[in-house]
Amino acid sequence: MLHSEDHAEKIPKQQDTPKTGTVLENETPEPYLILVPEHDGIQEKRSDKAVIDYSHINDGYFMVQRISETDHRYKVLVKVRGLTYNYNIDTGNWAAFPLSEGDNTYQVQVLENVSGTKYANVISVSFQAKMDDPFAPFLRPNLHVNYLNAPNTMEKGAELTAACEGPLGKVGAVFDFITKNINYDYLLAATVETGYLPDLDRILKRKRGICYDYSSLMTAMLRSQSVPCKLVFGYVGKIYHAWISVWVEEEGWIDVIHFDGKTWQRMDPTFTAAGTSDEAVKKYVGNGKNYAVKFSF
Repeated sequence: MLHSEDHAEKIPKQQDTPKTGTVLENETPEPYLILVPEHDGIQEKRSDKAVIDYSHINDGYFMVQRISETDHRYKVLVKVRGLTYNYNIDTGNWAAFPLSEGDNTYQVQVLENVSGTKYANVISVSFQAKMDDPFAPFLRPNLHVNYLNAPNTMEKGAELTAACEGPLGKVGAVFDFITKNINYDYLLAATVETGYLPDLDRILKRKRGICYDYSSLMTAMLRSQSVPCKLVFGYVGKIYHAWISVWVEEEGWIDVIHFDGKTWQRMDPTFTAAGTSDEAVKKYVGNGKNYAVKFSF
């Protein structure tokens, strides 16, 4: 059901983000909202190989563009609070990166593969992030939750939540839909390659995916409905896995969802979709001690 720690190195390639204003809103009775990342050049570090634009760190993100046309592999490393976030980047496209660890000092490096496993520093910058909205990193699209190019996903999210009252109602509607309609893709889990990125509209159409797909799809729907949501990577036991965490005003950030007014159930769409009737699964998923967060996006 889950895939191995090898997925930790399977960081997705980015897709370009349109620089057409900061907000896109659908003209339907069920609107969705996208806060589009921008690269203004107000604060940037530039070389002949890459650009780091950190003009919007107060909005919870920065952007990188790789200029180099070489075939060498490029990485972006983000060091903060003792953690190192590791991404791959392509040539030409701007990529947005969330400041997932909140108000902190971030060290950003763009590295070029020079031979074997050796990388050379191309450009680097350090900045202190102070955000206007602590939820900003978890409302915008990014490499792991790219809903800019997924109109069907946003429309489905709007449809599912149109009659819902409050954020928790939206969470329950989206969770219920995904766990009942998306099946686990065992073939993809066995063959997923480095650079894999969830194609949200394709997942929605095929109705199949791995834990990364389940979590990215649900995160995208909720963010486009203005519900703060984290896509989380970490360990379930000894297995590397992806799940989600949502903000509930009364509780803060939680990995659970309320179903019947009396009980809470851990929000792991992969496990829930695979077998809620299995009492052993319910017990395991319901125990927060079995989950260890590594990264949030």
